Parts: sequence; C-alpha cells; structure tokens
Amino acid sequence: MQYRTLGRRFRTIWLSDIHLGTRGCKAEYLIDFLRHNDAATLYLVGDIVDGWRLKKSWYWPQTHNDVVQKLLRIVRKGSRVIYVPGNHDGWLRDYTMLHFGGVEVLDEAVHVTADGRRLLIIHGDAYDTVVKHARWLATLGDSAYELALWLNRYFNLLRRVLGYEYWSLSAYLKLRVKNAVQYIGSFTDALSEEARRRGFDGVVCGHIHHAEIREINGILYCNDGDWVESCTALVEHFDGRLEIVTWAERRRFDLLHPERALADEEPAEALTGAAP
Repeated sequence: MQYRTLGRRFRTIWLSDIHLGTRGCKAEYLIDFLRHNDAATLYLVGDIVDGWRLKKSWYWPQTHNDVVQKLLRIVRKGSRVIYVPGNHDGWLRDYTMLHFGGVEVLDEAVHVTADGRRLLIIHGDAYDTVVKHARWLATLGDSAYELALWLNRYFNLLRRVLGYEYWSLSAYLKLRVKNAVQYIGSFTDALSEEARRRGFDGVVCGHIHHAEIREINGILYCNDGDWVESCTALVEHFDGRLEIVTWAERRRFDLLHPERALADEEPAEALTGAAP
C-alpha cells in the first residue's frame, strides 16, 4: 500500500548531478525516489558518477552500488534510459552511441514532449566559461563546494537528531551569494540562446545544481537540479506538462496527505504508450 500511496508514473524523468563516488551524494533519497516513481523514458543528464573525486580518493559505499543496480533494473523492466555525460563523467563521451547494460550513451539528445515541443538535452558544462577556459579554477571551486557539502551533511545530521526533515544549507547559502546568482543567470541565458540558435523550443540541462523551469525570450529553460543538495528531478506528465519534483518535500507531503497523492497518480495504462 505504501507504493500506491507514494508512487507516480510519468512519461519522462530527467535526473542529473547525482555525483556517485562522493560523500555528498544523497543516494538513499534517490533510491527512494526511483522506488516510488517510474517513467517510459529516463534521462541521466550528466555528472552521474563523479570521476574527478574518485581520482583523488576512492569512495563507493553500498548505496552507490544500489543506485547503479536500480538504474539497470529500470532498463530490464522496459524503460528507455539515456545517459548524456557531463564534465565530472566526461570520459564517457568517448563511448557515445554505445549501450552499456541497455543504457544508451549519447553526447546530447532531443526529446519531443507529448504536446509537441522539441527539447535539447545537454548537461551544460560546455556553456560554463569557468569549466571551459579555466579548469584549475573549476577544480578549486569544486573543493570549496565539497566543503559546503560537508557542512551541509553534518548540519542535517543534527536536524535529524532533533526530529527535523532534510533541508539544504549549502543551496540556501549559494543563492544568497551575489556572484552565484549572477553566474546562474549567465548560464541560463547561454543555454536558452543555444536552444534558440539551433531551432529548439527549449533546453533541459543540469550542471549548476539549481532546479528551475522558466521561459527566457520564448525559449523554455529547464534545469533538473541535483542529488547532493536539493534532491530534485524534472518530470513530464502524460499531457506534456513539465514539473520540478523536490523529493524530500514531495514525500513528506504525500505521507501527510495520502489521499492527494493517490488522486495525482497517472493512469497505469498510459505508460505503455509514452515515447520520447
């Protein structure tokens, strides 16, 4: 009965910036999300595995194995899983157009929504001038970010002891820093302009760990967020409607209002007809 209460079926799910191989990865939250939500097509939009961090020191607990196994089970059950690499798992770009355990690896993808919109699917790091032109600065920033995530982890351990739900301190601090806000704005402008230049109706990306759906000069910009801070996914309903799901908040709401969660479920038979 718990699955029926919390479970939802979508036409499409987008996930990115999971960062398996780091201590900041919220693998338990992601496993819980995948257990209670499914879709005909699942896009993995880069930085799923953090090769940068694994090169420095090996960290791979059982929960990270569990995420990989869960993704492979999703393929075996008949869903299409498409992996678009990012900068932290960039080595996979040498293997585009290949399949691994049924997972398709593509440099970029095109998704057509149920209501006919064409969306460009890319991680977005190629449009980040810091990563593109100053790798050493990006690495320095990555170390500072790891510190913020370390603080976030112990902050939430204390919240758990006190009986509170997860809340991202690092995301809150990031959005209070003027330079970070300006950086997010520049990134979204660059991605939306690229989608416009190439004739798309919109773009879906990750990379900056900031989930958002908005229209920029007639172009739909969607960022699916991350699973180290906010635990968010972008989902497409069967009518083409797009939504950001913040899993910690959604699950808490569903547990408090099970009748609403059940009413919001998509019809099970609709899943078989969905296609990208």
